Amino acid sequence: MIIMESIVHHLKSLVLSDHPLIVIETVEEERVEAILDALTSSMVWSFFDWSLASGLRNRNLGNVLVQPNRLSETLQRLWDIDLPGVFWFRDSGEGLKDPLIARQLRELLQGFEHSSQTKVLVLTGKTVELESSLTSFATYVPLDLPSEEEIEKIVVHTVAGLKKRMNFDVKIDNEGKNALVRSLKGLTANQARQKLTYAIVQDGKLCPADIKSLAHNKAEALREGGLLEYCPLDDNEFRLGGFDNLKKWLKRAEVGFSPQAAAMNLRPPRGIMMVGVQGCGKSLAAKAIARQWKIPLLKLDAGRLFDKYVGESEKNLRRALSLAESMAPCVLWMDEVEKGFSTGSGDSADGGTGKRLLGSFLTWMQENKKQVFLVGTANDLDVLPPEFLRKGRFDETFFVDLPNRTERRIIFEIHLELRNQRVEDFDIPVLIDNSDEFSGAEIEQAVISSSYEALYKKQALSTELILRELKSTVPLSVSRAEDVTKLRNYAEGRFVPVTSREKVVSS
Repeated sequence: MIIMESIVHHLKSLVLSDHPLIVIETVEEERVEAILDALTSSMVWSFFDWSLASGLRNRNLGNVLVQPNRLSETLQRLWDIDLPGVFWFRDSGEGLKDPLIARQLRELLQGFEHSSQTKVLVLTGKTVELESSLTSFATYVPLDLPSEEEIEKIVVHTVAGLKKRMNFDVKIDNEGKNALVRSLKGLTANQARQKLTYAIVQDGKLCPADIKSLAHNKAEALREGGLLEYCPLDDNEFRLGGFDNLKKWLKRAEVGFSPQAAAMNLRPPRGIMMVGVQGCGKSLAAKAIARQWKIPLLKLDAGRLFDKYVGESEKNLRRALSLAESMAPCVLWMDEVEKGFSTGSGDSADGGTGKRLLGSFLTWMQENKKQVFLVGTANDLDVLPPEFLRKGRFDETFFVDLPNRTERRIIFEIHLELRNQRVEDFDIPVLIDNSDEFSGAEIEQAVISSSYEALYKKQALSTELILRELKSTVPLSVSRAEDVTKLRNYAEGRFVPVTSREKVVSS
């Protein structure tokens, strides 16, 4: 198992400074085992582990000291072990809720603090909940997902190990190797090893095609986690019409990631906020940023963070942000941030969860050192916390209005070409004139609906069919005219328009 020396050194420092209880919330028991093995070996300490199914074992000698399913007896037995050592308890969370067990553990930890021998209890599990009386003893140590360096070592060891079992060709160069490592970032060590092995075994070779396959497999694995969606670069082929101010800003901001910027002690850009009318390209803009900078795109739906159990929403946020950091450099797109950080409903509606999430998120934004570029999108400013919009929180806040004539031309051209139509066969100026104050999404839907109509009538798609759809559509600018006007008036002078345009006059 590949491990990073930094976490071993960190744990060693904690143990030597008399921290009796270390909590590591993770499902990667193999990595924890390797880390604790390295820790105890370097200090010549004893290493014991316990689980409900295996009981208490001395890993140095291989013998069982307490039989399975006897947690209380195990804690009592630890008093008799007069050796410096690490005691690793796996998945003990439920048992610790028992008042008797919690009391035994508290007295044991107090004994560790005054023992002549150096002892530490390490608790692991996906979630480790401690009684309030135990929290003062605990030090939580995050186990980040494998770094790029770790992933590279995993790839080398996996390929070497598999070579002993089967013959296969490796057809990737150094550049391909780097791409392969990036395609596995964001997975656990075991997931990375399994998916790489499967890719090789499936076709008997390791080639560039496997890199794309691994990226798609990772997307599925992250989606199953329920918090983040991963958009591989190869799938990100969206075109963005207009948005010239945003595009200019991005070109300038990109130099913030350069070594020259680091030499001038300039921090990389941390992110942008986009507010505006629904269906006008905020989501496409987030995808375009990742494509332009050639880095992965992660999507976080803020509404997914909430959990019915106390404290779980905050843990969901920490897990999502930790995963994003493990895949840096990347773009983290938070869609409809008002759903996750709304303060409009008050504390009584969610027990203050929204405010706690907001506080944690703002702290992360301030302290994050990884190259995670945040793109926040919002439709409803009424419930969006003012902390999100103040200057300095994001590098810039952009306002996305309904598309102007130039943008509508580009939008029509994009969607006609996507349907394999020749743009020159359509009267684009007429379509532009008849789609004033339409959103990009409404224009797209008009093209799609008229395409279905053409197929149904077994005729070619035409300007007339699209015009008919446009005229039968009631755009958002009409059905919700008051909301659009209010949003425009609020944005005027406060936010940077994504497109250069003449001042919009609202009535």
